[in-house]
This record gives sequence, C-alpha cells and structure tokens, in this order.
Amino acid sequence: MKTYAGRLWTPMTVAALLVAAGGLAAQTSQAQQVYRIVGPDGRVTFSDKPPTEFNAKVTAGSGGPAGAANGPALPFELRQIAAKYPVTLYTSDACGPCGSARTLLLARGVPFAEKTVNNNDDIQALQRLSGETSLPFATVGSQQLKGFSDAEWTQFLDAAGYPKQSVLPPSYRQPAAAPLVAVVQKAAAPASAAGADARPAARPAPAPAAAPANPAGIRF
Repeated sequence: MKTYAGRLWTPMTVAALLVAAGGLAAQTSQAQQVYRIVGPDGRVTFSDKPPTEFNAKVTAGSGGPAGAANGPALPFELRQIAAKYPVTLYTSDACGPCGSARTLLLARGVPFAEKTVNNNDDIQALQRLSGETSLPFATVGSQQLKGFSDAEWTQFLDAAGYPKQSVLPPSYRQPAAAPLVAVVQKAAAPASAAGADARPAARPAPAPAAAPANPAGIRF
C-alpha cells in the first residue's frame, strides 16, 4: 500500500478504478479530440464530435484514436488492452515532466495518442476535460492522471494490463502528436439545384421591331 501526492493507492484500488472506467472507455476515447468549428459567417463553436458536413475542412491534425496502431498491427493481447483502456497523453512544448511521461510510455511500448496544448483554445479545452490546466495530463481508459509520478503511472499501467516491457513490432511507429483542438472550416452550402429549377425562368425581353428600310415606299 503506497501513498502518492496525498492519495492512498493499493493494487486493488487501482484495479477497481480501471474496471469501473472500462465501461466508459469508448466514450472517453471519442471525447479526446476537440473541434473548433468556424462557420461561413465567422461564428466559432466548439464540439467533441467530428464534423459530418461534406464541405467541412479540417485544417489541424486530429490524430488517431488512443491506442491506434500506425503501420503494423499490434499483438493481439496488447490490442485488446489498448481497446479497453486507451491511453492519451496531453503535453506542451515548455513542459519538462511531459518528456518524462512520454519516455515512460515509449519505454513500456504503450501505444498512445498525444495531444498538444499550445494555445488558448487548447488550454480551454484541457480545462473542460480535466478541470485544470496543469500538465502533463493523461487518461488510461476514463481514469485521469494529473501531474507525473513514475510510480503512480506505472501502477495504473500495470493494473490495466500493459506489458512491463515493449512487445511492439520493430516496424511500429508512434503516431505523431496532434493539437488538442482541431480547427474545422465550414464552407457555405451550395445553392440547391432543385430550388433553382423551381423558380420561373426569366423571359427574354422581346427584340425591338426593325424599322422598314423605306417607310414611305418612295422609289428612285
């Protein structure tokens, strides 16, 4: 039984938290990405759901789902763990402990999605997700890890079932980090063809009658 940052954790406590979080893991993984949607009128809205409009253009990387493989398939057991308890790491450029957190995940071969927090939109989105703006921040399933503690993070990864040593294929490549907030530009909707056909066609103005070449009928 150990205490970290004023909290008392036992292996059973950690395992119970992760089991309780397992049912929410799918919903949580879908909520990792935040979209900043700019309408054709310049109005800005935020959503945790990807845009469905055919004319919406994502101008910032959204990244893959937590635990997604980039290239070769993950080993079966690791793929099952990553699907049940996906890991997402939130970092920033000026965060020293973020590098330590990333190193731990890479050393254990934990497939994870990395979201960067580098502007005001990202900071506001992070606060909505975690209730704070401090980094590093991570989620294992729907369990939140705030601040970096090697022992605490190791305990949660162990309880989730992640291998202590990497079992990733040699050709595996970690997905590139992506901004937490992806900017989506929505173009104006095209005019409806049916609506255009429903409008009566404008009639062309009649051409003026040509004046007779010799109105008086005079002969020369």
